[in-house]
Amino acid sequence: MTPQELVERALQRSSTDGCIVLARESSSANLRWANNTLTTNGVALTRDLTVIALADGAEGTSAGVVSRSGVTLDGVADMVAAAEAKARSLPPASDAAPLLEGTVGPGWQDPPATTSIEALAALAPELGELFQAAPSSGRTLYGYAEHDLTTTYLGTSTGIRLRHDQPTARIELTGRSTDGARSAWAGRSARDFSGIHAGELDAAVAQRLDWAKRHIDLPAGRYRTILPPAATADLMVYLYWTAAALDAHEGRTVFSRPGGGTRVGERITDVPVTLRSNPSLPGLECTPFVATGFSSRHASIFDDGMPLAATDWIREGELTALVGSRQAATETGLEPRPFVDNLELSGPVDGDLESIVAGTDRGLLLTCLWYVREVDPETLLLTGLTRDGVFLVEGGEVVGAVNNFRFNDSPVDLLRRIEAISPAEPALPREFGDYFARAQMPALRVADFHMSSVSPAS
Repeated sequence: MTPQELVERALQRSSTDGCIVLARESSSANLRWANNTLTTNGVALTRDLTVIALADGAEGTSAGVVSRSGVTLDGVADMVAAAEAKARSLPPASDAAPLLEGTVGPGWQDPPATTSIEALAALAPELGELFQAAPSSGRTLYGYAEHDLTTTYLGTSTGIRLRHDQPTARIELTGRSTDGARSAWAGRSARDFSGIHAGELDAAVAQRLDWAKRHIDLPAGRYRTILPPAATADLMVYLYWTAAALDAHEGRTVFSRPGGGTRVGERITDVPVTLRSNPSLPGLECTPFVATGFSSRHASIFDDGMPLAATDWIREGELTALVGSRQAATETGLEPRPFVDNLELSGPVDGDLESIVAGTDRGLLLTCLWYVREVDPETLLLTGLTRDGVFLVEGGEVVGAVNNFRFNDSPVDLLRRIEAISPAEPALPREFGDYFARAQMPALRVADFHMSSVSPAS
């Protein structure tokens, strides 16, 4: 039984006014290590099916959604019946719109792509060499690496048949000094491990642990701060998640215009940075069509199958688009721009991270952020913690590690305070990498980053 057969069986069983079916088949392989030793490895296979039944009524169209794992052909009829019963019992959907028309896309008949432990074959021996060398240099290594390959099949009662393979590779490496007093982290994400080398991550961890041999206590305050790509990614991903057109139109976010409407068309920073998504971004390609099993402020089930285009959310400092469905577009007057599963920030390059450090008289260099949460949606004020190394830069050199901080700052306001930008590179958000792994970000030096209190976190 193939995923395509499940999709077609569900569509054949449908008796309501419309039907959408999503089948996803995933395979993943992983390695985990601790105390300089590989501890576990594994392979997992999953199959999920979502049936969305649409029922027209006098007041509009209702949608019933049922999702299950491990469904067989014999179980499809029950899923369809359950989805249709839900549709008939629910009020009309606020985002209802006619289903898109379509045809069979390329590769529809192809089997799901799969991965295996072989995807990590080159990484394992490299890790083994690092584990052997780590004790002599006084550090202990921990971490996780995973390769996932998910194939999505989308079918609708209006003829859409689309398929997409999504590979994702992710690795995180944490090093601690043998006395446990110092820690450092490095991570990367990509489509596979061909361009990821554990030795490069280990070198970054070793350098940070060496910097941390000297400790300096600093008070809370506002500091010139250098954010490496991973930290930039966490802040920009949160900005992107909150850039919903409907929320802004309703006056509830930093992208709302005082007095009504949205801030699309306004300049939000004089720094000519561009924040964009592109399904074809080299190395970070993602699903090029809407394929969602539930409606949200970011996408609508009624838009399933809608092609996704490269979109500038901020172009050279101007807010140019917000995330929204076709239905959101009718309310806001904006173009429909559903969520795209990657994000890139770029701007005029001042040099690489090392040269930005060298050009800093005094400031802080972060490793990553943690436990990032929203405090005030109207300004997008966020709070969170620094983690695994905050370093003091004086005279263009790192002179030691300082204590961790809790920060309070807004990524939108931060864009106005950028002093230096490095080239964008693939970056794994430390906080949000489990949910959003496809980011391409620069290092940023910003003025007056608000370290609101000293944190005991390590």
